[in-house]
Parts: sequence; structure tokens; C-alpha cells
Amino acid sequence: MSFKSPEEFREVMDKVFDLMSTDPEMGPKLRDAEVPQRFEFPDMDMVVNITYAEDPSDGQNLQWEWSDDIDWDSEVQMKMDSDVANRYFQGKENIAMAIARRRVKTSGNVKKALSLMPITKPVFSRYRELLEDEYPHLVA
Repeated sequence: MSFKSPEEFREVMDKVFDLMSTDPEMGPKLRDAEVPQRFEFPDMDMVVNITYAEDPSDGQNLQWEWSDDIDWDSEVQMKMDSDVANRYFQGKENIAMAIARRRVKTSGNVKKALSLMPITKPVFSRYRELLEDEYPHLVA
């Protein structure tokens, strides 16, 4: 259930962010929430910053950069290992419990980030389908 490499992790996460960004239900709601976030994955030595798209005319409601070299400030910062992120997107990891158990370390406006969780629930089944089709070794 582990990613084979940082490259595979980024490839899978890019696909899940794209799923959320372009989804006709999730995408506009996530964009309208306007909650820039920074995620750090220490086991992969990676960071991604995600914010809302200024102009969603290309179908993307979110934008993300695998870097801290960005022109926006994050309101929420979360630090977790890649396996926690993988379980979360499969609907197998409750973020509030993971925070309480210190599997996810947070700072910033965590309450605002948690308010996004109901919006992202539809991605769970689509993410599991993606894993079953293309990355079966990641299915939890």
C-alpha cells in the first residue's frame, strides 16, 4: 500500500487534484471556498501548495505547485506521510482523528480546512477507481 517512488506519488496526486479541480460539483465549491493550503509529505521530501484558480475558464478550478515558490500565502498547513494521504483519498482515514492522533500535523486555519472535507467526499470513490485501474498496489 505504499507508493513506489516520489515520482509515482506526485503522478497520483496530480491526477486526484485534477479530478477535484475539474469535477462540476467539487471544483466550483472548492474554488469558491478560497482556502489556499500547503501540504508537506516528509516521507517523499515533497511539498505542494494548492489554491483556487483566478480564472476557471480552462475548466480548472484549482491550481497547485509542487514548490514553495508561489505567489500566494497558505491559510492552512498540513504535514503528513504519503500513506496517510492515500488512505484519506480512499475514505479510509478520518482527518480529524488523524490530527488528534498526530498522524497529521496542522497549523493555520484548520477549522476552515476541515469545512472542505464534505465537499471532497465524492472524490473517494473516483480515487479508488483510479487506484484499482492503474495503481492496484495502493488500494487500502
